[in-house]
Amino acid sequence: MSVAAWTFAAFVAGAWLLQQQGELPTAPLLASTASLALAVFAIGAARVHGWRAERASVSRCYGATIVAASFALGMCHAAWFAKWQMADELAFADEGRDVRIVGVIASLPAQLPRGTRFEFDVEACATVGVHVPEHISLAWFAPAAYVQPGERWQFTVRMRRPHGPLNPGGFDLEAWMLERGLRATGYVREAGSPAERLDSMVWRGGHLVDRARQVLREKLQQRLAGQRYGGVLVALVLGDQRAITEDDWRLFNRTGISHLVSISGLHITMIAGLVGLAAGTIWRRSSRALGLAPAQSATAVAALLGAWAYCMLAGWGVPAQRTFFMLATVAIAMLARLGTRPATTLALAAGVATLLDPWCVLAPGFWLSFGAVAAIFLAMNGRPRERADGRFAALRARVREAVHVQAVVTIALLPLTVVLFQQVSVISPLANAIAIPLISLLVTPLALVAACFVVAPEPLGSIAVPLLAFAHALTAALVEVLQWSLRWPGAAIVLPAPSAWGAALAVLGAGWLIAPQGWPLRWAGAVWIAPLFLWPAEHPKRDQLWITALDVGQGSAMVVETGGRLLIFDAGPRYSPQADAGSRIVLPYLRTRGVARADYLVVSHLDSDHSGGTAALLKSLEVGEVLTSIEPDHPALAAARVVRRCRDGQVFSLGRAEVRIVHPTEIEYGLPPRNTNARSCVLRIQLGTTAVLLTGDLPAAQELELLARTPEVSATVVAVPHHGSRSSSSEPFVRAVAPTWVVAQAGYRNRFGHPHPAVVARYLASGAEFIRTDHAGATQWRCEADGFCSVRRQRIDARRYWYNQPARGDETSPDDPAAPLEEINGDPSAAGE
Repeated sequence: MSVAAWTFAAFVAGAWLLQQQGELPTAPLLASTASLALAVFAIGAARVHGWRAERASVSRCYGATIVAASFALGMCHAAWFAKWQMADELAFADEGRDVRIVGVIASLPAQLPRGTRFEFDVEACATVGVHVPEHISLAWFAPAAYVQPGERWQFTVRMRRPHGPLNPGGFDLEAWMLERGLRATGYVREAGSPAERLDSMVWRGGHLVDRARQVLREKLQQRLAGQRYGGVLVALVLGDQRAITEDDWRLFNRTGISHLVSISGLHITMIAGLVGLAAGTIWRRSSRALGLAPAQSATAVAALLGAWAYCMLAGWGVPAQRTFFMLATVAIAMLARLGTRPATTLALAAGVATLLDPWCVLAPGFWLSFGAVAAIFLAMNGRPRERADGRFAALRARVREAVHVQAVVTIALLPLTVVLFQQVSVISPLANAIAIPLISLLVTPLALVAACFVVAPEPLGSIAVPLLAFAHALTAALVEVLQWSLRWPGAAIVLPAPSAWGAALAVLGAGWLIAPQGWPLRWAGAVWIAPLFLWPAEHPKRDQLWITALDVGQGSAMVVETGGRLLIFDAGPRYSPQADAGSRIVLPYLRTRGVARADYLVVSHLDSDHSGGTAALLKSLEVGEVLTSIEPDHPALAAARVVRRCRDGQVFSLGRAEVRIVHPTEIEYGLPPRNTNARSCVLRIQLGTTAVLLTGDLPAAQELELLARTPEVSATVVAVPHHGSRSSSSEPFVRAVAPTWVVAQAGYRNRFGHPHPAVVARYLASGAEFIRTDHAGATQWRCEADGFCSVRRQRIDARRYWYNQPARGDETSPDDPAAPLEEINGDPSAAGE
């Protein structure tokens, strides 16, 4: 690689390192570091340019200086961007207040089950003393709520700071919001001053594009009404993925083609290539056009315009911008005839993308895209093109080359896939070999052509019908093939998240394995990749007990492990018809641990904040036995193999640990139907002197009944009953349990006020340490049999500078009790990811 390539790569690496920090550097430190780095960079560049060839060694020394300075500049640039973005924030004291604001709808509205969600550009705030960020996300929960991009509205809103669940392997909503410039989220208040539309259209470029996109989406939805995979076609045209079902996403992820079911970098590049190819073909046939500019230049300009048009159709989102600027960098290099090497061009594109969006290095798509292109450049470097005489031989040569490229990309991205997704789809190469040409060359172009006609008046509008029908039929056929392929044994392998050194070694091994012909000992690359598959995941020993309280918002989901055995207690809440904690939080966490099977799933009771993710877990995870107080024939348990009811007195083993069910009793099931909380399954798990008490939503009355019939309820770690509600955790219960640690799984600023201050004070007075998942994130205790435990909290011990830290701020009263659950529950699906 040249000095230029290393320089751009170092800039990207500096930005990446900054994004791993828990705190941002101070402004004076940033200013001094940036000044020094710029000076070093300028001196080094001048020296390298000035030294003669015979002084190459000195030139290389200054080249290293330039690379180091570029690394520092990358860090400083990302830090300044972050400081500027985060300065526009909502104060803790202003969370939950009624605020009157005026602004413009600034995105394509997303339809929710009970309303709509949209981004809002704030122009003015009528409430004195409140600073409202310029760009926020709002939800309007009203049956008749209908807004369009570009409309100016006056709303009364309640807002809160960006805050989402934080779990190992989970989606980081706060990072996503920071990248998009969304510095607060909230909902429109129906009470008090009503919402008022002030202008039907604010004539600005971005709003016009979004208005056109909304019209197009509504037309497409009308034509695709009732079509099973209509949401996929809408996503391919507009990038709006919310209509794709959770089952479909699960299928696409397991077969490794999820990158195709949206407006991705691959599709933008493919459309740019098709437009450029068409333009170049036409240009070459005109001698007059060739006199104006070479066909290569016309092809590059047309491809770039095609990419820009498709990115605008996608809403000019951050991923689309990233892809466009990457393509623009390559196109400009071609037009300027810079003659740069492929590695330099690729590094330049990555540097430009990072310069414009320092958070792009957090996106899996960034590394997968650049990794795939880099692998192709490496593998094809110096590879002679196969000579072919005749059409059949030429076709065979192209197929052989395509297979080689697919194999290269698959091997190269294997380490990244394991690092980012903790699974390997064995059938992914075959699935992509079928899906890439089908989706990129047939389905997407058909859908785009249909979109051109769908907005036209009749009879032109009717042309869209057969085009969409054909595109839908191809999509349905592809899904059938994917579902069939998943029935193969070992179609998808779950692997634990590798260590940093293991991942680095695997990346090096993949590069070594795909190196061009003549590279020495290429087989050694396979040896370096092997630890990725063979290195054992970290699990508790037989005399250890690990307890993990996941951060699921207002709900419950805990994982207990010991000696190769695993128990899940509750499956978390359902956030919306398309999302639940089982698929969005519990399963990703288990994948990071390399877990594909649970011995027991305990669903304490029917409340949706405890049972909402049950069906998703049972569909995607092998579960030995389900224990629950829910009726065994409930639809959520349809995929369970064995279902037993929790009953007081049941005892079973989890490795060396003893699990005892202490509630409910047989009498409880015989009582007339009442609040399901009273039937919550309560478990006490003991290993040596370490004990864990998992309580569900047990009310105070049942706590006293439990104490009366159970002699031993003391515990080292206790999941506080009912998330810390004041209707639970009675004084006698707290005294009898005498915990060392207490955890309350609650949503940030939840409308119930959990955990109640009186309950927190009660546990603190008993000498316990009280941990809240909304303040600490996912929390894990690693306990020895003698009772000693170490604690790790995701939001604190794995801190990033953008994490909300409510324990440090002046957090005020909870949200409005009438607030919709979708808004205050900490829904990680709010991003539509």
